[in-house]
Amino acid sequence: MSGLFTILSPAKSLQMDGAEEAACKFEASKPRFSGRTRALAEELKGRSPKALSSLMSISPSLAELNAERWQQFGARSNPRGAAAMCFRGDVFQGLEAWSMNKRALSWAQDHVRILSGLYGLLRPLDVIQPYRLEMGTRLPTEAGKDLYAFWGEELNRAIRKDMKAAKADTLINLASDEYSKAARLRELELDVLDVKFLQKDGGKLKFISFFAKRARGLMARWMSDNRPRTVADLAEFDLDGYRFQPKEGTEQLLVFSRPRPAAAGKRAS
Repeated sequence: MSGLFTILSPAKSLQMDGAEEAACKFEASKPRFSGRTRALAEELKGRSPKALSSLMSISPSLAELNAERWQQFGARSNPRGAAAMCFRGDVFQGLEAWSMNKRALSWAQDHVRILSGLYGLLRPLDVIQPYRLEMGTRLPTEAGKDLYAFWGEELNRAIRKDMKAAKADTLINLASDEYSKAARLRELELDVLDVKFLQKDGGKLKFISFFAKRARGLMARWMSDNRPRTVADLAEFDLDGYRFQPKEGTEQLLVFSRPRPAAAGKRAS
């Protein structure tokens, strides 16, 4: 068995307009933890905007929006769409699932997973409704004090099962610490490699969050287009000027860097 598998974090920003029509062009799928998702939604439906603002550390206006979302959750009239096409944060601007061909989307459906505080583990074409629930939210349930306790072994078990089905033996972790922590990756008993994206500036390699997030999506997109089977294959990733830097990493960490991009309107020297 030899193959690569990867995980991403979700995004706070969503684009639901047209997402259902886009999903209909492909063979959309259903999230697999619907019972757990409904339980969380029911818990949050009973919370006022003020309580949601405190729980989720969001502004009153965002709290009002999300209180309305929870009240409508599950209604037939609620908008729906494929997860990878609805999420529109930096990672997903790099992934650009909406511009993938069917072959790339098919590979992603088998080899790419999106961790979610509400849905647990999503395939790219799993149909979601609008929501906001970060994995780090301290939402108490019967399982414990937060969502890490709520999801427990479920995410780890699902990833292990999906990797076996995809005949993958190495997980490329492109998720944030907040989300990858929930999956208990070190308990997979498989190879897990973290990835760091750096930018060279003034002779030094620097981590810049905005660019690193986009690069995670770019790598997932490159993997979907090129279907690498080994880490050596992955080392060929070169989108947006990134290059593999083996001397900067370790056995558990892959490092890619690029020169600082030229400013808009200026040519690179």
